[in-house]
Amino acid sequence: MARPTTKNDLIQASDEQFNKLTTLLSELTEAEKEQTFDWSSQKTGPEAHWERDKNVKDVLIHLYEWHQLLLKWVNANQNNNLQPFLPAPYNWRSYGEMNVEFTKKHQATTTKEAEELLNNSHQEVMAIIESFDNDALFSKKHFDWTGTSTLGSYCVSATSSHYEWALKKLRKFKKTLAN
Repeated sequence: MARPTTKNDLIQASDEQFNKLTTLLSELTEAEKEQTFDWSSQKTGPEAHWERDKNVKDVLIHLYEWHQLLLKWVNANQNNNLQPFLPAPYNWRSYGEMNVEFTKKHQATTTKEAEELLNNSHQEVMAIIESFDNDALFSKKHFDWTGTSTLGSYCVSATSSHYEWALKKLRKFKKTLAN
Protein backbone atom coordinates (compact mmCIF):
# COMPACT_ATOMS: atom_id res chain seq x y z
CA MET A 1 0.00 0.00 0.00
CA ALA A 2 1.32 3.44 -0.93
CA ARG A 3 2.10 5.81 1.90
CA PRO A 4 -0.82 8.24 2.32
CA THR A 5 -0.22 11.83 1.23
CA THR A 6 -3.71 13.27 1.72
CA LYS A 7 -6.13 13.37 4.62
CA ASN A 8 -8.61 11.12 2.82
CA ASP A 9 -5.90 8.58 1.98
CA LEU A 10 -4.66 8.66 5.57
CA ILE A 11 -8.12 8.03 6.99
CA GLN A 12 -8.83 5.27 4.49
CA ALA A 13 -5.46 3.53 4.96
CA SER A 14 -5.62 3.80 8.75
CA ASP A 15 -9.11 2.40 8.94
CA GLU A 16 -8.39 -0.37 6.42
CA GLN A 17 -5.22 -1.49 8.18
CA PHE A 18 -6.84 -1.26 11.61
CA ASN A 19 -9.79 -3.34 10.40
CA LYS A 20 -7.39 -5.94 9.01
CA LEU A 21 -5.64 -6.00 12.37
CA THR A 22 -8.85 -6.44 14.35
CA THR A 23 -10.01 -9.14 11.93
CA LEU A 24 -6.75 -11.03 12.36
CA LEU A 25 -7.05 -10.74 16.14
CA SER A 26 -10.61 -12.09 15.98
CA GLU A 27 -9.28 -15.16 14.16
CA LEU A 28 -7.03 -16.03 17.11
CA THR A 29 -8.38 -17.89 20.11
CA GLU A 30 -7.88 -16.39 23.55
CA ALA A 31 -5.31 -19.12 24.26
CA GLU A 32 -3.40 -18.34 21.04
CA LYS A 33 -3.32 -14.65 21.96
CA GLU A 34 -1.60 -15.60 25.22
CA GLN A 35 1.09 -17.77 23.64
CA THR A 36 4.70 -16.70 23.61
CA PHE A 37 6.03 -16.06 20.12
CA ASP A 38 8.25 -18.86 18.82
CA TRP A 39 10.15 -17.75 15.73
CA SER A 40 12.20 -20.95 15.40
CA SER A 41 10.22 -22.02 12.30
CA GLN A 42 10.08 -18.53 10.77
CA LYS A 43 12.78 -16.35 9.26
CA THR A 44 12.90 -13.02 11.08
CA GLY A 45 14.93 -9.90 10.45
CA PRO A 46 17.63 -8.27 12.54
CA GLU A 47 15.26 -5.63 13.94
CA ALA A 48 15.09 -5.39 17.73
CA HIS A 49 11.32 -5.89 17.85
CA TRP A 50 11.70 -9.60 17.04
CA GLU A 51 13.33 -10.06 20.43
CA ARG A 52 11.43 -7.34 22.28
CA ASP A 53 7.86 -8.41 21.60
CA LYS A 54 7.13 -11.74 23.27
CA ASN A 55 3.41 -12.05 22.51
CA VAL A 56 0.32 -10.45 20.95
CA LYS A 57 -0.12 -8.14 23.95
CA ASP A 58 3.35 -6.64 23.46
CA VAL A 59 2.54 -5.78 19.84
CA LEU A 60 -0.79 -4.19 20.78
CA ILE A 61 0.77 -2.20 23.62
CA HIS A 62 3.47 -0.95 21.26
CA LEU A 63 0.79 0.43 18.92
CA TYR A 64 -1.14 1.92 21.84
CA GLU A 65 1.91 3.67 23.30
CA TRP A 66 2.82 5.18 19.93
CA HIS A 67 -0.74 6.47 19.70
CA GLN A 68 -0.19 8.05 23.11
CA LEU A 69 3.02 9.70 21.89
CA LEU A 70 1.15 11.24 18.96
CA LEU A 71 -1.85 12.34 21.02
CA LYS A 72 0.24 13.93 23.79
CA TRP A 73 2.52 15.63 21.28
CA VAL A 74 -0.27 17.10 19.18
CA ASN A 75 -2.32 18.21 22.20
CA ALA A 76 0.66 19.80 23.95
CA ASN A 77 1.86 21.67 20.88
CA GLN A 78 -1.65 22.80 19.93
CA ASN A 79 -1.85 24.32 23.43
CA ASN A 80 1.45 26.20 22.94
CA ASN A 81 3.35 23.79 25.19
CA LEU A 82 6.06 23.14 22.61
CA GLN A 83 7.73 19.77 22.94
CA PRO A 84 9.37 17.19 20.70
CA PHE A 85 7.57 14.05 19.57
CA LEU A 86 9.77 11.74 21.61
CA PRO A 87 9.81 12.44 25.34
CA ALA A 88 13.09 13.06 27.16
CA PRO A 89 15.48 11.40 27.52
CA TYR A 90 14.78 9.66 24.18
CA ASN A 91 15.66 10.75 20.67
CA TRP A 92 15.54 9.12 17.23
CA ARG A 93 18.78 7.26 17.97
CA SER A 94 17.60 5.89 21.33
CA TYR A 95 13.87 5.31 20.82
CA GLY A 96 14.46 1.55 20.83
CA GLU A 97 15.10 1.86 24.57
CA MET A 98 11.79 3.69 24.91
CA ASN A 99 10.02 0.82 23.15
CA VAL A 100 11.53 -1.62 25.65
CA GLU A 101 10.25 0.58 28.48
CA PHE A 102 6.74 0.45 27.00
CA THR A 103 6.85 -3.34 27.16
CA LYS A 104 8.10 -3.28 30.76
CA LYS A 105 5.46 -0.72 31.76
CA HIS A 106 2.68 -3.06 30.63
CA GLN A 107 3.76 -6.35 32.15
CA ALA A 108 0.60 -6.38 34.31
CA THR A 109 -1.68 -5.35 31.43
CA THR A 110 -3.75 -8.24 30.09
CA THR A 111 -4.13 -8.97 26.40
CA LYS A 112 -7.82 -8.10 26.65
CA GLU A 113 -6.95 -4.76 28.27
CA ALA A 114 -4.34 -4.13 25.57
CA GLU A 115 -6.99 -4.70 22.88
CA GLU A 116 -9.34 -2.26 24.61
CA LEU A 117 -6.60 0.35 25.04
CA LEU A 118 -5.68 0.06 21.37
CA ASN A 119 -9.29 0.25 20.16
CA ASN A 120 -9.86 3.40 22.23
CA SER A 121 -6.60 5.07 21.24
CA HIS A 122 -7.23 4.33 17.56
CA GLN A 123 -10.53 6.20 17.85
CA GLU A 124 -8.80 9.11 19.62
CA VAL A 125 -6.10 9.32 16.95
CA MET A 126 -8.67 9.20 14.17
CA ALA A 127 -10.58 12.05 15.85
CA ILE A 128 -7.38 14.13 15.98
CA ILE A 129 -6.74 13.42 12.31
CA GLU A 130 -10.32 14.40 11.46
CA SER A 131 -9.87 17.70 13.30
CA PHE A 132 -7.21 18.90 10.83
CA ASP A 133 -7.68 19.84 7.20
CA ASN A 134 -5.53 18.43 4.42
CA ASP A 135 -3.15 21.41 4.40
CA ALA A 136 -2.55 21.22 8.14
CA LEU A 137 -1.76 17.52 7.81
CA PHE A 138 0.34 17.44 4.65
CA SER A 139 1.85 20.89 4.02
CA LYS A 140 5.45 21.15 5.13
CA LYS A 141 6.15 23.81 7.74
CA HIS A 142 2.43 24.28 8.41
CA PHE A 143 3.32 23.91 12.09
CA ASP A 144 6.71 24.98 13.45
CA TRP A 145 6.65 22.06 15.87
CA THR A 146 6.67 19.40 13.13
CA GLY A 147 10.11 20.49 11.95
CA THR A 148 10.98 19.39 8.43
CA SER A 149 8.23 16.78 8.37
CA THR A 150 4.46 17.09 8.12
CA LEU A 151 1.95 16.35 10.83
CA GLY A 152 0.41 13.84 8.44
CA SER A 153 3.64 11.87 8.20
CA TYR A 154 3.67 11.44 11.98
CA CYS A 155 0.04 10.33 11.81
CA VAL A 156 0.82 7.83 9.04
CA SER A 157 3.67 6.43 11.10
CA ALA A 158 1.48 6.04 14.20
CA THR A 159 -1.42 4.48 12.30
CA SER A 160 -1.42 2.80 8.90
CA SER A 161 2.33 2.14 8.69
CA HIS A 162 2.48 0.84 12.24
CA TYR A 163 -0.60 -1.31 11.66
CA GLU A 164 1.09 -2.83 8.59
CA TRP A 165 4.12 -3.66 10.75
CA ALA A 166 1.88 -5.31 13.36
CA LEU A 167 -0.04 -7.24 10.72
CA LYS A 168 3.16 -8.68 9.24
CA LYS A 169 4.34 -9.75 12.66
CA LEU A 170 1.03 -11.25 13.74
CA ARG A 171 0.56 -13.06 10.41
CA LYS A 172 3.99 -14.58 10.90
CA PHE A 173 2.94 -15.63 14.40
CA LYS A 174 -0.28 -17.14 13.05
CA LYS A 175 1.79 -19.25 10.63
CA THR A 176 3.73 -20.67 13.56
CA LEU A 177 0.45 -21.87 15.06
CA ALA A 178 -0.18 -24.04 12.01
CA ASN A 179 3.21 -25.77 12.33
